[in-house]
Amino acid sequence: MNILFVHQNFPGQFKHLAPALAALPGHRVVAMHINPGPPLAGVQAVAYGLLAPPSGQAHRWLHDLEAKVHRGEAAYRAAKQLQQNGFTPDVIVAHPGWGESLFLKDVWPQARMGIYSEFYYHAEGADMGFDNELSPAKEDDACRLRLKNANYDLHFPISQAGLSPTHWQRSVFPEPFRSKISVMHDGIDTQYIRPNADVTMTLGTRKGKLLLTRQDEIITFVNRNLEPYRGYHIFMRALPAILKARPKARVLIVGGDGVSYGALPPGSGGKSGGSAKGWRQVFLNEVKADIDPDRVHFLGKIPYADFVQMLQLSTVHVYLTYPFVLSWSLLEAMSAGCAIVASDTQPVREAVVGKQTGRLVDFFDVAGFSNNVIALCEDPQERKRLGDAAREFALSKYDLRSHCLPGQLAWVQSLRDLPL
Repeated sequence: MNILFVHQNFPGQFKHLAPALAALPGHRVVAMHINPGPPLAGVQAVAYGLLAPPSGQAHRWLHDLEAKVHRGEAAYRAAKQLQQNGFTPDVIVAHPGWGESLFLKDVWPQARMGIYSEFYYHAEGADMGFDNELSPAKEDDACRLRLKNANYDLHFPISQAGLSPTHWQRSVFPEPFRSKISVMHDGIDTQYIRPNADVTMTLGTRKGKLLLTRQDEIITFVNRNLEPYRGYHIFMRALPAILKARPKARVLIVGGDGVSYGALPPGSGGKSGGSAKGWRQVFLNEVKADIDPDRVHFLGKIPYADFVQMLQLSTVHVYLTYPFVLSWSLLEAMSAGCAIVASDTQPVREAVVGKQTGRLVDFFDVAGFSNNVIALCEDPQERKRLGDAAREFALSKYDLRSHCLPGQLAWVQSLRDLPL
């Protein structure tokens, strides 16, 4: 087959799938993107740029859709050039979230399109209005989200199938398209991310270099960016009690100062960049009088190999999220055999089964997080039991090579035979 991948930040979720298809005999794989990522073996990358920026003059509910239409037009022009160069895809596999795939079927109407069905917004029952303190519901949320969902709504009639990484993410999509969505996670490399009793990590601190081993008590927390959507505020508020009860514990926090979801705090400036007044500093300021700064280490964004080492060092790993997209980092922590304390929210329950593969705590229960982390720090046998169970669950449900990648390959192969 000729296969076209479309992802603004390619490879994104397709980092294993695209090169695996390219390695199969007879396939030609092309990928369209606007932000270049690392090259992948056998994959021809085609970049495109915006022809003109969104005007910003449209109704405020249309700003998101206008930006997606601009990206869609840019991808359309690039697709026409590909067509003129002789490329015709049998299958298009697209992450439609930024609008690039909106008009590709107007170039190649006979191609089958499968879309990565990551999240469909709702005014109630998901992330909107979940956290009344920091993102309270607004009376016009339903109106704004209807327009935000219009991008997916425009994809449904031209797409033959969808792929969601979790059952809960599939469940938020409307019928009749929901019935066309298969569930298969992107996959975790469980052979690379595995327990390692001999792991060490060296931190640079203001007092000099610090060597950490599995004999140290390490509490870990990971966000792409430190923000409320991923429970950073709850975690920080839980730290004073944890550090008081565990005087030898150290806390390793990974994540940037911008936002991946939601908005920066008022007065921070910008939309997504780093800021001294970002959420990291806001909630550090809230608790800094009650924590020992020499035991709380903000690592920023770190290389992937260092991230894996940190998980392997972890005594207790904490993960929170609004009812939203499930983070890879939770499943990676499970693969590393971490003892996990996580928020009892819908996407998490699919992986963390309470008292079996981790401990679940109500998202807003600060004392509950403190108490569960403290209890696990005090109980090495329970930590091992939960960590071993988490590892086994990751192997059986999310292993890249034995489960997820074969499932994704089969899904792509099946697209070609679906009716238009």
